[in-house]
Amino acid sequence: MSKHLVPKSAYKEIMLSEHPIMDVRAPIEFNKGAFPSSTNLPLMQDGERQKVGTCYKDRGQAAAIELGHSLVRGKIKQRRVDAWLEYLEQNPDAYLCCFRGGLRSQLSQQWLKDAGLSVPYIEGGYKAMRQYLIDVIDDAPNQKPTFILSGITGSGKTDFLVKRTEAVDLEGIAHHRGSSFGRYHEPQPSQINFENRLAVELLKHQDRHQSCLVLEDESFLIGRSAIPKTFYTAMQSAQVLVLDESDENRHNRLLEEYVHKMHSGYVERLGEEAGFIAFSEYLSQSITGIKKRLGGQLHDEFQSIITHALNVQQQRNSTEAHLEWITLLLSKYYDPMYQFQLDKKQSRVVFKGNHQAMHEWLDDYATK
Repeated sequence: MSKHLVPKSAYKEIMLSEHPIMDVRAPIEFNKGAFPSSTNLPLMQDGERQKVGTCYKDRGQAAAIELGHSLVRGKIKQRRVDAWLEYLEQNPDAYLCCFRGGLRSQLSQQWLKDAGLSVPYIEGGYKAMRQYLIDVIDDAPNQKPTFILSGITGSGKTDFLVKRTEAVDLEGIAHHRGSSFGRYHEPQPSQINFENRLAVELLKHQDRHQSCLVLEDESFLIGRSAIPKTFYTAMQSAQVLVLDESDENRHNRLLEEYVHKMHSGYVERLGEEAGFIAFSEYLSQSITGIKKRLGGQLHDEFQSIITHALNVQQQRNSTEAHLEWITLLLSKYYDPMYQFQLDKKQSRVVFKGNHQAMHEWLDDYATK
């Protein structure tokens, strides 16, 4: 590898090792999509980039470069170089990256060289690496046999998957549990960042040399994150594993996920009083999100039960009353919907069992 250029042949290793990347694109570009190991330290801010871009279209490259130098000079230039030097002190092996691996990378590289540091930039920049990751996603179903882990709501599919090295956790990448009650306290990634992280996790899976790829049974949308179409199409024809679980365990698992974890998370972020209010709104809004499917009367019944459970929780410091609406939610909404979906997949089901049996089946498959 050149001291000045990181070739395209290094893309895989960059992603597998999550090599630190100093991304000098403007914030507006970075926020639309970036790589997991990237840090945004822009050469130009959004307004400066816009002016230079307009100048390039109207007057050509030479005039645009001249304008860029006039906008980023003196103290402004020094502050940006100082920020780069501070980052590189903490990440001495970092690579430079701009959109195409062109002028911005080369100029940043020169400024750093003037400051006494030699930092290579990535050939092709963000655009080429992004295309590489798209190709990884499209090709992943061809790399290994793929199984889809299905199971009724509360059966613990995610709990099971995180214990398996054959698995890639789509919900973890999307930062959403894939249902009306599935959001986390923190926001979901942008669509591009979801895809970039998915590709990186698929590369890591391939690097582990597993016997198969196991994915959770998901809709096309996980919250607001859309599974790439080619990848999702492959999922729809994959063989299916069905995870069984007792009703009691399902109820307790959803009580933990929807009530205990969400309440404690809001309180941790917002404080006791504001956290409880935010938690209450989360439950109410989640039910309202499926009002059309429930119907007005059943929706109102849910809201009444949830309000009662929240009052009991606040007055007695007990969450047991929440089990009433959780049980009703499963019997009236999730279970019928799951059974309808499973019936359509029945011809693709190759194994059905509880957590222990499923672990044993996959362990046995790995030895074949």
